[in-house]
Amino acid sequence: MSSAHVDVLIVGAGLSGIGAGHYIQAECPWASYAIFEARDAIGGTWDLFRYPGIRSDSDMFTLGYRFRPWPSDQAIADGGSILRYIKDVAADEGIDRHIRFNHRIVRADWSSADAVWNVTAVRSDTGETVDLTCGFLFSCTGYYRYDNGYRPDFAGMERFPGPIVHPQDWPDDLDYAGKRVVVIGSGATAITLIPSLAATARHVTMLQRSPSYIASLPARNPLPRYLRRVLPERRADAAVRWFNALVTQGFFHLSRRRPTLVKRVLRKDVARQLPPGYDVDTHFTPTYDPWDQRLCVAPNGDLFKSIRQGQASVVTDRIDTFTESGLRLESGSELDADVIITATGLELLFLGGLHLSVDGEGVDVTNKLSYKGMMLEGVPNLAMAFGYTNASWTLKCDLTCEYVCRLLNHMRATGLRQCMPVNADASVTPEPLLGLTSGYIQRSAHLFPKQGSKFPWQVHQSYLRDYRALKTSGIFDDAMVFSNPTGASSVAAAS
Repeated sequence: MSSAHVDVLIVGAGLSGIGAGHYIQAECPWASYAIFEARDAIGGTWDLFRYPGIRSDSDMFTLGYRFRPWPSDQAIADGGSILRYIKDVAADEGIDRHIRFNHRIVRADWSSADAVWNVTAVRSDTGETVDLTCGFLFSCTGYYRYDNGYRPDFAGMERFPGPIVHPQDWPDDLDYAGKRVVVIGSGATAITLIPSLAATARHVTMLQRSPSYIASLPARNPLPRYLRRVLPERRADAAVRWFNALVTQGFFHLSRRRPTLVKRVLRKDVARQLPPGYDVDTHFTPTYDPWDQRLCVAPNGDLFKSIRQGQASVVTDRIDTFTESGLRLESGSELDADVIITATGLELLFLGGLHLSVDGEGVDVTNKLSYKGMMLEGVPNLAMAFGYTNASWTLKCDLTCEYVCRLLNHMRATGLRQCMPVNADASVTPEPLLGLTSGYIQRSAHLFPKQGSKFPWQVHQSYLRDYRALKTSGIFDDAMVFSNPTGASSVAAAS
């Protein structure tokens, strides 16, 4: 058992956690910090997922950090390139020296008397318990559950003799070359996997209960290269980031306001890339509106190319049971398979499963409102990097990191040691935190905090609105209360 104290404890060494380390170093050089990572490697999602074809589903000019622009014209990047990018940032800035690997934080109790978090971590490599304190806790764990993905309990799975693989647990030695592969699912993972598998498999079938919206985007973007020739590099990179962010936000809002138009455009683009007479209505026309669920991306239309070339096909049906030779569907059809991939989604986990308490009383996060999408009502000195569901994750995380640094610097300058969002407006009503209807979100929505019906408790999913709220606006409002430990003089911030 060991103990220590840091000013800021960052949880998670993925894309968000490494970004947080940069901002703490750059904006709060006075602060000591550590990054606790439950696994044994940097990269989070980009180190965990190893399935063929793993890549970004946001453009890299917004998924990359604002302080370290994505260096190439590769707009949709493979997972290995993204992982190298994260590792390079960590090494170049010395952030990796602050990481404690194999440290899973299991509980944190806030002490109002001392204005510190009492934190307990367990070492996954030795089983040792590590106790420490920190002045501010910054969760950068994302919202995926890393130890397992979601797999429905399909009937008859024990009858199938071949491999049944979830992409989150992809084995290094899986042999699918020359074999018949069925991928169950139609989300981003399935659409990423299929073109990569189809390159060497005998045939790949995407089996879906219902279609998803898919947009073909160029894998490379010539705009960064052009702008870097005519503008100073820093201004060119900022221009590309803003351009891509605004285009993405504009398309999202157009989808909300004119869903019929966007449906028509997306359907026409899909039909153009498929063989003549293809049943687009059955296999590529969802029943929901665009951006009710996250839009999937096919770089250079790779999925449709696999279908045109006969390497892949789509079946829209429901599974009756697994069989000795593959799958029997509710329609009575049979799908023969040598390998079955269950790309059936992920499980979500808020704050990485961390148990929170304040002065010994457990915090039920499901009854808390989210302040500006980054803090919890009634919980002091805690922030969470929580990205967008309708745009790049990093756009929001960069803003959150900067805001956290402004809070920390204000408390240091004023001698105040606690900051806590407090809702005193009884007219604010709770609403779901995540606005998408995707199955993986709906399955776990009850485990997450809520957003409120009014600012600053609303989660806008808008980079423009968050830029104003988190970067250009002050840190004082009617909800944020600054104070000192119990018994010391206390000051509430007024707007």
